[in-house]
Amino acid sequence: MRFIFVIKKMKRIILLISLIVASGILTANIYNTVIDARSWASDLPNSIQAARQYFKSVNPGDFYRIISPISQLLALISIILFWKAGKKIRIALIVAFVLFFATDILTFTYFYPRNDIMFRNELDIEKIRIAWQEWTSMNWVRTFAFAIGIFCTAYSLDAIYTRKSVAKLSVGKLAA
Repeated sequence: MRFIFVIKKMKRIILLISLIVASGILTANIYNTVIDARSWASDLPNSIQAARQYFKSVNPGDFYRIISPISQLLALISIILFWKAGKKIRIALIVAFVLFFATDILTFTYFYPRNDIMFRNELDIEKIRIAWQEWTSMNWVRTFAFAIGIFCTAYSLDAIYTRKSVAKLSVGKLAA
């Protein structure tokens, strides 16, 4: 009996960690949009040259290349662990995983080429300005999609705890 309790608790902890890691990614992404991206284009060409210097040794991509796969792995493990928890929970967790994975694909296919234009390629201010505008606009789409994934994960966590509370309440009423 104790073993089953520990397993159930570990499953919930993994789902909670998945939510926390994904929330950290979302927070970092919002910071990149609100603070970093604004400064990149604040005084072209000086601002982009400063950003290029700043990103010579490390850049935000270094963070995301480590944390995003961890987030996706935790989301996938959560699907497996809660597969039998109910259809709504299963669908919400699958949607979260798909959105986390899709935003990563979007990052590689859409954002990395623009990052190269802004931070690696020759200094062509007009191309940099266009890449920055595209990056900034589309990043809000990526942020929104990722936020929906977090909402789905939070919904699942809430549903798991709510279901348990409702089940205990029902058993308590029957016993009374």
